[in-house]
Amino acid sequence: MAKFELLMPKMGESVDEATIINWLKNVGEKIDEDDLIVEIATDKVDSEVPSEVSGILLEKLCKIDDVVKVGEPIAIIETKGDNTKELTKKLKESKIIQEPVEIFQTDILTEKAKKIIDFDNNSNDKKIYSPLVKSISEKEGVSLSELEKITGSGKEGRLTKNDLLEYISKRKFNLESSNSVLSNTDFSVDNDEIKEMSRMEKLISDHMISSKEKSVHVQSFIEADITDLWDWREDNKENFQKKEGEKITFTPIFIMLVAKALREFPLLNVSVDQYNIIKKKNINIGMATAINDGNLIVPVIKNADQLSLLGLAKKVNDLAKRSRVGQLEPDEVQGGTYTVSNIGVFDTLMGTPIINQPQVGILAFGAIIKKPSVIETDKGDFIGIRRKIILSHSFDHRVVNGARGGLFIKRIKDLIENWETDLTV
Repeated sequence: MAKFELLMPKMGESVDEATIINWLKNVGEKIDEDDLIVEIATDKVDSEVPSEVSGILLEKLCKIDDVVKVGEPIAIIETKGDNTKELTKKLKESKIIQEPVEIFQTDILTEKAKKIIDFDNNSNDKKIYSPLVKSISEKEGVSLSELEKITGSGKEGRLTKNDLLEYISKRKFNLESSNSVLSNTDFSVDNDEIKEMSRMEKLISDHMISSKEKSVHVQSFIEADITDLWDWREDNKENFQKKEGEKITFTPIFIMLVAKALREFPLLNVSVDQYNIIKKKNINIGMATAINDGNLIVPVIKNADQLSLLGLAKKVNDLAKRSRVGQLEPDEVQGGTYTVSNIGVFDTLMGTPIINQPQVGILAFGAIIKKPSVIETDKGDFIGIRRKIILSHSFDHRVVNGARGGLFIKRIKDLIENWETDLTV
């Protein structure tokens, strides 16, 4: 017999740790190669770690909610033969760490994937259920016929863990309501429902509280005339989609302008570590994106200042689409140096966004509305209908003073109002 150390896998260049959120195997249980052993999570992405060998789970080295560094052992598996220690040693030396299987993402089936995902022979339509989904359904008493009726949000309609947990939650609530059994542990005065936050909601809550505690938030607002830019987009959006196969929204345009301004104001493209200011070489812009469960996620566009408008449009559309179905890679939500939020899509005029730590600034773009406006000409002033937008800038007063924070959004206002209307796409 020999012992094999299962290591915390690498999940992206800037991801160096993950949290243990659920063990899928028990000590003493037989394990086949590629069986899923443990469920882990970074700030935004959940993953399942498969075993690299067959054997018996001898020991769990971590408890639920433990934060473990990449490359550190998380479990010991007893195997037959005497070469597993040497395999572990080689894996550590070469830093070849197997990538985890994404909960929200089903890749093209490979031989390895076939071992961890099987088909239910009793299902006429051959639906695929991951081992985690099967384990939860068995524990919660969800029958196969019930599983087949649940609409999946994963790739090609695959049922994800979140789909199943949402179904179980609704089923439990409906059962309690129909029986009129209102437990004091689940409901408070006047039968108000008490619902514990999801793991992501808890993370967002802690992140927001931490940001308010760390940064000295200051807000500044400015109104920009976006009429020329609006007209340019209206004139070019159909041709852009026909020529490039991509929709052009205002988000990639805004990101392009912010990236340009950040090159001129590098002290907005920094992070703070206690009394140290870390100037970032790259301009990596995060874009706040609403996902299907109502939460927010911030995918990051790396080196945004080096991308053309077409490149930004493709990147924004791709990240937004995959954000909403939980198919982002861990590295795609890491490494941001500044964040933008297009709150105008909800008809919001302005806001006071919270800084995404450890950054020092975030810019929200409000709704574009028609307003009567004074138009100055060499023949006098006139009243006309113009399209206006309010920019809301939150910045960290520890390192960004009011003048710099104000000049930054004034520069973006100037870029909006002096848009090159003869720009071709």
